[in-house]
Formats: sequence, structure tokens, C-alpha cells
Amino acid sequence: MISAEQLTLLKDPFPFFSDPHANLTLEMMAVGQLHSFTPGQIIFTEGDECTALALVVEGEIRVYKQGESGREITLYRLESGESCILTASCILNEESFPALAVVEKPSTALIIPANYIRAWMSRYPAWQDFVFRLISRRLGNIISVVEEVTFRRMDQRLAEYLGQNFTQKGSALSMTHQDIADELGTAREVISRLLKEFEQSRIVELQRGLIRLIDRKRLTRLASE
Repeated sequence: MISAEQLTLLKDPFPFFSDPHANLTLEMMAVGQLHSFTPGQIIFTEGDECTALALVVEGEIRVYKQGESGREITLYRLESGESCILTASCILNEESFPALAVVEKPSTALIIPANYIRAWMSRYPAWQDFVFRLISRRLGNIISVVEEVTFRRMDQRLAEYLGQNFTQKGSALSMTHQDIADELGTAREVISRLLKEFEQSRIVELQRGLIRLIDRKRLTRLASE
């Protein structure tokens, strides 16, 4: 059960909590529970039954697929105000979870039992709108991932990925080649080879545990070729 004090944490990320007297809000407060998760904690593995839906209040959760070889590819990340469309889809269709979900940053989420997720779809337009907008937005992300993997060269994808991270985190990135490979759905050896080529072209400089940006213009040009 959610207390009135805890409700204040939910209003910013989830607008339907702004009216504390609305029936949907009252039901969520009655059946929902706030849970904290630590980095590295596995929330779902492939084949799990989806017994609840997590609404992320704060933090970051990665949803990804893993092949038989152990290679991974990120489908999307969940941040404040978001929830997992794969979980919602599994609950509505009574299917098992088709991917994996792991906590990357300390996270807090509101956990709603699955039976309420189904019932609220027909009873509350605000909830229905939230779920449909979530599905629409995330399907676009997944389609982008499929297009990237299918139609773009790996050096272009790597250049774009690095460019985005340099923009967000500065000119020196602390990440392993395996981390990047997992994001892009390829082998570590492929990333190491391409990064070496980038270094030889004086686009980046490789140091132990660091990738340092040297020429942003050339990196941007390579990503957009």
C-alpha cells in the first residue's frame, strides 16, 4: 500500500497520480508497493512469468536479448516515468517474458500486480492512454534497433554510439569494449578491431579503460555516411 507521503514521489513521473482522489489513483495506492533495486539485480530472465508491472520512479533498467552464443543487444532502457512494454504485453496476453531486464543504476519502482493491469485497461482511460503511448514509443525504439542491425555497417553504428556518449558524458568515456559490444549486439573482437582503426585514423585515442575523443567532426561524418 502506498502512503500519502510516498504519493508525492509519484506525481512528477506519472501524471495520473496528480489527482489523489481519482479512482485510479486510489486503487494504485491500495494495491501498489514501492520497491528499491540495486545495480546488477536481475528483474526478469527470459521465460519468466510476468506477475507484476514495474513503473520506474527513478533509476535505470536495461532490457536486452541474449543469444545462445552469449552475445547481447540492448532493446531499450527504462528511466523515471516509464515502464516495460514487453512486461505489459506479456501480462495482457498471458505470455512469458521474452528478454532479460537488469538494474543498471539504483532504482525505485512502483510494483502493480498483473491482474490489476488487465482490469484497468477497460475501466480507466487514463491508464489505457499511458499503456498505449508507452507501446507506441517503445515500438519505435525497437524498430530503430532492427534497422540499425540490418541496414547499417558496424563502423557507422559504433561511431554514432560513441558520438552520443561523448555528447552526454564528455570527451573521455570509461567503458569496456565488451560493454559496447553488448550495446550494439556484436562480438568484443569486432569492437576492438574497429576502435583500433578509429585510433589509427586519429578519431579517438585508446587508453586503459578509457576512450578519448580526438576528432569529433570525423566521428560525426563517419556515423552519417
